[in-house]
Amino acid sequence: MSSPFSRMSKQAFQRTLMGLVGLALASVSMAQAPIIQPGLPGEPSRELTAESAVQIANTSYSPADAQFMHDMIPHHQQAVEMAALVRARTNRPELIDVAGRIDVSQADEIRFMKLWLMERGEPVPKSDDYHKMHTSHAMAGMATPEQMEQLAASQGTDFDRLFLQLMIRHHEGAVTMVEELLEEPGSAYDPILLDFTTDVTNDQTAEIERMHVLLMSLSDDPRVGLKAGITDAGEAIFNLELIASLPKPPGFADPNNPAEVPQAPLSDDGETIDEDAADEDKRSPMLSFSNTDMAFAGDVLVAGSYHGFNIYRLHDNGVPQLISSIVCPGGQGDVSIVGDLLIMSVEQTRGRLDCGLQGIDEDVSTDRFRGIRIFDISDLERPVQVGAVQTCRGSRTHSVVSGPDANRKIVVYNSGTSSVREQEEMTSCFDELPGDPRTALFRIDVIEIPVDDPSAARIVDSPAVFADPESGALAGLWRGGEHGEDTQESDVTDQCHDITVFPEQNIAAGACSGNGILFDISDPLKPTRIDAVVDPGFAYWHSATFNNDGTKVLFTDEWGGGSMPRCRAYDPLDWGANAIYDIVDGKLEFRSYFKLPVPQSEQENCVAHNGSIVPVPGRDIFVQAWYQGGVSVIDFTDSANPVEIAFFDRGPLDAEDLIFGGYWSTYWYNGKIYGTETIRGLDVLSLSPSEYLSENEVLSAGMADQGEIFNPQQQFRVSWPAEPVIAKAYVDQMFRSGKFDDAYAENLTNVLDRSASIIAAGNSDSDLADELDRLAGEIASADAASHRKTALAETLSGVSARLR
Repeated sequence: MSSPFSRMSKQAFQRTLMGLVGLALASVSMAQAPIIQPGLPGEPSRELTAESAVQIANTSYSPADAQFMHDMIPHHQQAVEMAALVRARTNRPELIDVAGRIDVSQADEIRFMKLWLMERGEPVPKSDDYHKMHTSHAMAGMATPEQMEQLAASQGTDFDRLFLQLMIRHHEGAVTMVEELLEEPGSAYDPILLDFTTDVTNDQTAEIERMHVLLMSLSDDPRVGLKAGITDAGEAIFNLELIASLPKPPGFADPNNPAEVPQAPLSDDGETIDEDAADEDKRSPMLSFSNTDMAFAGDVLVAGSYHGFNIYRLHDNGVPQLISSIVCPGGQGDVSIVGDLLIMSVEQTRGRLDCGLQGIDEDVSTDRFRGIRIFDISDLERPVQVGAVQTCRGSRTHSVVSGPDANRKIVVYNSGTSSVREQEEMTSCFDELPGDPRTALFRIDVIEIPVDDPSAARIVDSPAVFADPESGALAGLWRGGEHGEDTQESDVTDQCHDITVFPEQNIAAGACSGNGILFDISDPLKPTRIDAVVDPGFAYWHSATFNNDGTKVLFTDEWGGGSMPRCRAYDPLDWGANAIYDIVDGKLEFRSYFKLPVPQSEQENCVAHNGSIVPVPGRDIFVQAWYQGGVSVIDFTDSANPVEIAFFDRGPLDAEDLIFGGYWSTYWYNGKIYGTETIRGLDVLSLSPSEYLSENEVLSAGMADQGEIFNPQQQFRVSWPAEPVIAKAYVDQMFRSGKFDDAYAENLTNVLDRSASIIAAGNSDSDLADELDRLAGEIASADAASHRKTALAETLSGVSARLR
């Protein structure tokens, strides 16, 4: 008789034996089960071994990884070939050092990449297999064969400049290739490859910065290398005079952070965390105190701000004196003046109807305000909010189109670019639901303001100005994305940033995200689209300005949103620039680009921004803000060949970090140029006579009649009085262009000088008047098609009438 232990052991043994038998049977069964890999549709499957199936599933690199290495080898090889040209073509030590680093590092990395491919059984390309690169040569920053030939044929400074431009673009291409690889699912899983891509990005980015500094040093423009600082930055000026610089008023800057520097996060004990990590995680402020746009009426200047607005009185010399500061946060703070009313754009979600400082945290709130505020400024020291029009996307900018009319109403176009409100907050707001015709996108708002009761201001229409006229589809213009290889990625046209109206001509020019648009505003309440253009070099159509005759439009491109450095020595000259169009039979015809012609540092955000016409008779001149690129004065009389004729610039706000700053707007008003610096304050400048602009032309611009009003995005035709100096300005232009010879110009000038003396004394002279009439007829008949000659003849006749 066996013991219980013996019985239990036997039972356990039996169970174990049965388990082993089952496991053996299962193993046999598993060994017999095929592992199949299907082929293409219609093709047979193939059987795999367990080892090969695991190998495929657990591969440590992807096809994208192999293709990246395959493309990067010839990419690096071109850099080596470019570097090999340096020593025989320049004696600049810094450039020889750059070439030496490139030669060593790129050659080592080529060997590494070839070994990486060989170890994985991948084909290894020849180093100079440029035509077999999978990626776009333009995207990768590859120099074309023609550029390589040009580089090889260059010497000295020409070689230095071209080498740096090509090599910077080449290095940026490598960084872009890494970025595209890392966007691929499962890429760079191999730790060795991930380390390599990180090194490529870090090393080439650092080299780009060094080369950019070197490239800037090749420029002899005084704007290059200006000392950084908030109040003590270096300055460069050309054909302008700085008359006054006013700091921000008290209450409109954070005393603890006047430059609005992005703040690094702190640890629990209040100390700044690791510096490298801090740079990654710095939080930018909300532009809470940034100056924005300006408006003028009579001797009053109003400067907008994200924090509210400031009202100034202009002295006879044009220098502003602060009258009052109105705190009403919410950005954007663009302003217009109509009589005793001031209109202000508000877009941020923190804006409150009561102008409160506490902001709004809730997603839905009855206290939130986004739209058009209206203030009564009849008492400049104590403005009163008298109206508020809520809009679905807030108000980025607005345009005063007409009024007050016979019914004492003002018509305003509103452009909202922000997100659409929640319906719980404003029931008429619908977002971009596919196919919903009620969407607040693809529209502008037409607002009517009764002067006698601004509280009754309201949206009277929201026309879908971007709709396709045939299908009615709301998204009838640019749908967003790239225009092709080596082009900008443009935003979808579902908004306008600026709409500049020219009521006298019944036209408006819209800078509308992905398109430049020409509108017919014969009926201000019903704007209709006449023409629309796209530009592969434009990222974001930002603003538009007509010339004085309404025959040209200058559009600006806010590449990088205004917050990035885009005037570096190696940036494309047609990106972040102006595009100049002639209006021919109601169509926009492209003529040229203009971009700030001096390189800016990595610490300076620089892109085309707001400006206005400078009213020099007979010429098309534009003064423009470029953020930290400063102020530039441009002659675009010849639409195809714009030329910079004056500038003013300061060094960056900070020597190490890029801080958003610089000029938001620069406008001409009553003989002076006014500029709002987003961080520093308000500047006043004047034009100086130069080889580009005679003293008579400068004086004539100061005598232009602007109607004692200037609002952003609203233009009126400027006129000039019948004064001898105006005629002399035309004579200077005729002489400069070779239309008048020395003797003829001298005779005209003498006649006009005598006329000026007699008019100043309050006398008359019929004989001199007859001489002026004779000259006017002679000039008019000589070339009736010449706008300048016609204007000169008319001015001579006007002076003649004053002498009788």
